[in-house]
Amino acid sequence: MYEYGTNLLISYVININLSKFFNFVRYCVISRSPKFICQSDWLVHPFILQHKQTKMLFATCSLTTAVKSVRETTWLLHYQNICKQSSNGYKIHACKKTDFKIHAKLNSNMAQYSNFAMGSEGVLPKQAQIVICGAGTVANSVAYHLVQNGWNDILVLEQKKIGSGTSHFGSGTLGLFKPIADRNLIMYSIKLYRRLQELGYDIGFKQIGSVNLAQTKDRLIALKRRMAYHQATGLHCEVVGNKELKNFHPYLRTEDLEGAIWVPEDAVAKPQAICEALAKLAKEGGARYVENCQVLQVLTENARIKGVETNIGTVFCEYFVNSAGMWARDLGLNCSPRVRVPAIPAEHFYVTTPCFEPELDSWLPCVRDYDSHTYIREWKGGFMVGGFELEAKPAFGGAGIPEDWKNKLPQDWNHFMPLWEKAIHRLPILKDVHNPVLTNSPDNFTPDGRWILGETPEVKNYFVSVGMNGNSLQGAGGIGKAVAEWIIEGVPTTELIPFSVQRFLDLHNNRQYLLQRTREVVGRHYSILYPHQCEYKYARKLRCSPLYSVLEKRGAVFGTRMAYERALYFDSTYKDGDPLPQMPPGSFYKPKFFDFMREEYLACREGVGIIDMSSFSKIEIKSSGSEVVDYLQRVCSNDVNIPVGGIVHTGMQNEYGGYENDCMIVRQNDNSFFMVSPTNQQTRTFEWMQRNLPPDHSVGLTDMTSMYTVINVVGPKSRDLMSELSNSDVKLHPFTYKKVNVGYASDVMVMSFTHTGEPGYCLYVPSEYALHVYDRLMTVGQDYGARDVGCLTQRFMRIEKFIAFWAEELTSLTTPFEAGAGHRVKLDKEYFIGKFALQRQKEQGVTQRLVFFVLEDIDPDIHIWPWGGEPLYRNGEFVGTVTSAGYGFTLDKLICVGYIRHPGITKGDSNGHQIVTNEFIMAPGAKYEIDIAGQRFLAKPHIRAPYIPHINMDSTSCRYRPTVVSLKAM
Repeated sequence: MYEYGTNLLISYVININLSKFFNFVRYCVISRSPKFICQSDWLVHPFILQHKQTKMLFATCSLTTAVKSVRETTWLLHYQNICKQSSNGYKIHACKKTDFKIHAKLNSNMAQYSNFAMGSEGVLPKQAQIVICGAGTVANSVAYHLVQNGWNDILVLEQKKIGSGTSHFGSGTLGLFKPIADRNLIMYSIKLYRRLQELGYDIGFKQIGSVNLAQTKDRLIALKRRMAYHQATGLHCEVVGNKELKNFHPYLRTEDLEGAIWVPEDAVAKPQAICEALAKLAKEGGARYVENCQVLQVLTENARIKGVETNIGTVFCEYFVNSAGMWARDLGLNCSPRVRVPAIPAEHFYVTTPCFEPELDSWLPCVRDYDSHTYIREWKGGFMVGGFELEAKPAFGGAGIPEDWKNKLPQDWNHFMPLWEKAIHRLPILKDVHNPVLTNSPDNFTPDGRWILGETPEVKNYFVSVGMNGNSLQGAGGIGKAVAEWIIEGVPTTELIPFSVQRFLDLHNNRQYLLQRTREVVGRHYSILYPHQCEYKYARKLRCSPLYSVLEKRGAVFGTRMAYERALYFDSTYKDGDPLPQMPPGSFYKPKFFDFMREEYLACREGVGIIDMSSFSKIEIKSSGSEVVDYLQRVCSNDVNIPVGGIVHTGMQNEYGGYENDCMIVRQNDNSFFMVSPTNQQTRTFEWMQRNLPPDHSVGLTDMTSMYTVINVVGPKSRDLMSELSNSDVKLHPFTYKKVNVGYASDVMVMSFTHTGEPGYCLYVPSEYALHVYDRLMTVGQDYGARDVGCLTQRFMRIEKFIAFWAEELTSLTTPFEAGAGHRVKLDKEYFIGKFALQRQKEQGVTQRLVFFVLEDIDPDIHIWPWGGEPLYRNGEFVGTVTSAGYGFTLDKLICVGYIRHPGITKGDSNGHQIVTNEFIMAPGAKYEIDIAGQRFLAKPHIRAPYIPHINMDSTSCRYRPTVVSLKAM
């Protein structure tokens, strides 16, 4: 088989019979010929390596399917070399688009091979390239978009009938007035459904628009803040007054409203019809569907997808997509290793009324009455009323899904009645409705109310697309496209960090945790989420620093990040015995805890601030030899081959130069490193690094997050304090570390950086010593003005010092040169992931640039504050968005940072890819403004953070000594 295969392939290449060449590769992959796949001699045969047709085809990446099938074999190295050497200049990182015409022809020619083990429709085949579990709207969308991209060896397995789950329930509403990441996917869904309607599918698609109501001033501010960005980025929306609302919807009660936002592009459609249309198109493209087939277990080999076991047989596959809706979590557990899919069903209600006489106008806009937690739309001549109650009920009493479940749950008017009464208040016409029908259908909700997408960290080629949170229709089109492209390209093609399955830990998949969190997360869909002031109440106190109880008694008000309790700020008025302080009511203006933050800031600037930052992700990377250095040099863009005891700040980039991680790396000895990353990177970074490990297992990773308590000691007097607590010299050079004794504690890692831009130290304390070290810091620190400091103050300090942060300024779509961190990229290194892309960007220039802004004409005491997400304008044209904002206590101004682009790019102009230079940003005639809830304010740009003088640690007196005051003098 092997020699025959090599000779045949050479014959095909020499005779330029490319279809046969690729068909043969496909055949060998399908038949799992071990010699063919595991040995790569045929690809390094001189005829194949040097033939110009082979080079051209490999370089243009036409053989997507075959490339993906044998991606991990040794021939990929030769493939990379061919791409680099090819005369047409293609490189592997640039080969993203498939030649669809060639691919379609190949798929046709491959039929004789790909179908040899396949049964007819409804009969389970022995193998398929991709298996999708579930045939709801989302699953069918994934299948549809795969076949649209030339992939047709797809098997969709449904335990009942197509669309028999919750896809045929739901409101059918499509709302664009969402956060930008959601809006991008929903926007595509609307375009797709409009196209289906134009093709003749009766899916009931109508762009009826929506009115988004505000009963309070704060709600109107929240809507205006969102509207400001949407207007800047091309979504038509406008504020309408109470009188105007009657023109949009004559049945509305409006006298108790503050206003509303009209969004004309919002739409409605029939969920079941779209589900069936996408399945039909997927079938026409070559996807196979097998109904009444239950996936029992996902099979893996070496943490990679191998196949699925069903109730009627086993199917081997290369990719698996878990789109099983309410069954997705349980299916994830039926895999080795187990895959976390933290989504659980909650009861979800809506009421439909009989047809009115005369029949209602079918083009009435959808009404979203957020403060009543209800939505109302026209439905078959009557109304549909649904909502997101403040405290939801887990479906099935929190138990598993019964095998004999028939799609609906018992009616519960007592539970839904508060929402129904509010709907009657908003639409008095509902008061006279007789025999309304209440539908109670469960739907999947996630711990944070966001969709769950992407490749799982536990198993390679295992993808998920679940957690639709009450409306699968509006995201299904965009989600299906995003997941399909991720499978095809191997990486996301758009920004999906808010939805990534890698944002979770095992604890998030705990059933009891999910049951508690689901009660609250449903109602948050329509709640006002004040920035940094809206924390969950349920499923708390799960991950806690050893200092949690002590900090709580010192007035800490906590929030969570990655389920880790972190002190946001400290109430300095709290006294022992008082009720524990709580977060005050939220505000878009100056926060009510502002004065506490000022006190904390001054401690860091003038004395000593103590910050518990234990939630940071920590990973140990080591090897027995020098392999760990080679590994880190490949995954890091900075030079990590530093002396023992050194610390380097580096990015980890993807092949396009974007960030996969931003971290500090400490060299503990020749072959051991310690890495510190942002809190919410714990799963994502570990998985990314794991997948880039050498195949010989010479380098090991260990998650050390819970083993160390991290205490930041910040401020000019921090060295004096540390000197008094340790018998070691703590006068460290910047970005170095040493192990010292602190009090009675041994082997405390003292690092000379603080994440704030202020002088001080970061102490990595073995957790068993944490209480002792903290007690000594605070006791001795009284003489140096030491006080507790929260994470919100630390956030304001890092913004004031123009320090970019992960998931805000740094994402997979932003690069170090764009974020002002190009000095941390060492292009003179032999190789690292993303080097070629960054090299090219440095030569050509950047098309966006991170800029610091000081807001000049805004009064922080009376105006709404910026919090992030606000549009930025240059000479009246939209050029970018605020990523982070806060208050600069030393500058005594509101400040923000954001990316600036040329106006042509922000308008979607294909010719607008102009380079953003310092001269463009700082041009004398450039006038910058920030739009905060519809009001624009002047913003002064800075390429670097404004100069802020500070007292360094060498300038302080040794120790404060109290002065004796004469009573006579008083």
